[in-house]
Amino acid sequence: MKPDSLSSGKRKAVNLSLDTGVVAAAREAGLNLSQICEAALRDASKKERIRRWQEESKEAIDANNAWVAEHGLPLAKYRMF
Repeated sequence: MKPDSLSSGKRKAVNLSLDTGVVAAAREAGLNLSQICEAALRDASKKERIRRWQEESKEAIDANNAWVAEHGLPLAKYRMF
């Protein structure tokens, strides 16, 4: 399995302001707030990184798609499906 590129293996204490009802419900359910917050931040960071890459690469992606629309897929004659 590929290691997570966002994980450093180190921990840093931070202060968060969370709705007291949410915290109470999570504790009542036996949930680990740190793990859940970390997972949510990891997911949000990955999604934002992908969104930014797509935005930055839009011109190249559009140019490639236009070329394929005009010329077809390279090596399409060798496709078995």
